[in-house]
Amino acid sequence: MKGALYIVSTPIGNLEDITLRALTVLKEVDVIAAEDTRHSRKLLTHYGISKPLISYWGEKEKVKSAEIIEKLQSGQSVALISDAGTPGISDPGAVLIKKAIEENIQVVSIPGPSALIAALSLSGLPTNEFIFTGFLPSKTNQRQKILRDLSLEPRTLVFYEAPHRILETLMDMEKIFMERRAALVKEITKIHEEVLRGNIPEILTKIKETTIAGEYIITVEGKTERRKLATEDALSEVSALMKKGLGRKEAVKKIAGAYGLSKKELYDKSLL
Repeated sequence: MKGALYIVSTPIGNLEDITLRALTVLKEVDVIAAEDTRHSRKLLTHYGISKPLISYWGEKEKVKSAEIIEKLQSGQSVALISDAGTPGISDPGAVLIKKAIEENIQVVSIPGPSALIAALSLSGLPTNEFIFTGFLPSKTNQRQKILRDLSLEPRTLVFYEAPHRILETLMDMEKIFMERRAALVKEITKIHEEVLRGNIPEILTKIKETTIAGEYIITVEGKTERRKLATEDALSEVSALMKKGLGRKEAVKKIAGAYGLSKKELYDKSLL
């Protein structure tokens, strides 16, 4: 009888963000296939779990997948984990999962933490429909092409980005998406977690004033007519506050914050 492959989600930062079911599976399987055994051993040690580990990091995944499939076919159960989050979602694991399915091996999901869902829930942007792109290309021309291709997409956009490219990526987004609303989440669920919200130029200004480190998740508002309508409504409210005696600058500041608009843009338009 063939064993089962369990896709186990693990914490993306805080070690307490693991389900009881995940812990049970990790304790009961015969083998744990880990992206990086050194990293995963810390989690397992924290919960007193001692199991044989197989590393499938990077290029090893193609080679190690065959070894893991053999164990599954011999009747052993295997838990598949990545360094953080859900295997196969911008992480290794997809190759092994595909091979297991092709070999008619039972594949079971043990759901849990996912950085993209956590960041999306914090963003304040529409969550009913969204597109997850993962990491953008490191080359500027390739990155900008993908962003241009997404520029007319009405759904919320979600990206991952590394610290050494975060400024370049946000500058590209400013050129292409301009002043769309966005949220930038740094080190989600970790000690130095931080969320920056506003339009893209505002976030770019804010991040230049912070320490750039760790992994980032960027959520960007999709293309919508809502912004034009919001600006018109905001201008009406600025005018109403000014008629009540509030100064233009203070009225703009108050309303821009409420609508998530650029203070400068709203101030300039209020002068017309």
